[in-house]
Amino acid sequence: MEKKLSFVIPCYNSATTLEAVVTGITQSFDERGEYDYEFVLVNDASTDGTFEVIQKLCETDARITGIDFAKNRGQHAAIMAGLAHSTGDLVFSIDDDGQTPTEAMHSMLEKLDKGYDVVCAYYEKRLNRTPFRRIGSKLNRTMRRWLLEIPKGVRISVFFVAQRFVVDEMLKYKNPYPYISGLLIRTTDRIGNVAVVQKERISGSSGYSFTKLFSLWLNGFTAFSVKPLRISTFVGLVSATIGVVVAIVLVISRLVNPSYVAGWISTIALTLIIGGITMFMLGLLGEYIGRMYISINESPQYVIRKIAKGTFGKTK
Repeated sequence: MEKKLSFVIPCYNSATTLEAVVTGITQSFDERGEYDYEFVLVNDASTDGTFEVIQKLCETDARITGIDFAKNRGQHAAIMAGLAHSTGDLVFSIDDDGQTPTEAMHSMLEKLDKGYDVVCAYYEKRLNRTPFRRIGSKLNRTMRRWLLEIPKGVRISVFFVAQRFVVDEMLKYKNPYPYISGLLIRTTDRIGNVAVVQKERISGSSGYSFTKLFSLWLNGFTAFSVKPLRISTFVGLVSATIGVVVAIVLVISRLVNPSYVAGWISTIALTLIIGGITMFMLGLLGEYIGRMYISINESPQYVIRKIAKGTFGKTK
């Protein structure tokens, strides 16, 4: 039986790139004629007319479904919405900027046939990245690998193809802070990788600001790992130990030299260090509690304003 593919594309301010992305994938897979497929295009409350472009695409191909968010919820929430509306046996998650090489998708499908549940692509070299972004990405990968306990040699990304049962399991996650890497790694350990060459961006620039990247980073760590809390316990213990040692040193100094006067600078420094650590840990604990509170209130991952269905042509 022929397997059906779903191409889930989260879209944000991609009015100038989206049509080229869809056309490239359509031409590539139509030439081979191996699969039936569909597109699920999710507009994450863009401000440049992206959903209008999606609606026009729907008018040209019945295989396209467009989803319009009422509020910007981020790439990972958009992917979750796309997964929820996909019907394929194998589901791709693809970027909307045109930098994803279409030919890599065929390699990913071949890799999937070797017994993997998920195949993630990774770029051997990132184009047009500032030193700050490169350092931040490397730090993020290192921290993510440790906190999420990603197996050595495995790379997780939002450019992936997954078996249907993996998607169905991911969709059981209903909390308002989805993190795709965490959902993939907690679902299966049969994750393969394919190295790909990143294409030049068709137009525009990345929509990820430092604030958005930090928020995404925080989502993954607070939603899928308790290690930060364990770190806070360890740091608190070390801080208390240092405080005791300093107190003992001060007492001994006073006994050995009665004229010894403890300096105000050292006292203030210790107070600031310990106070800073305490406030940081309280903030971390508050982040966990706040997210629990929001989840208990059943805040939605996303709100859909409108769904556009393809109205022209017939599926295969």
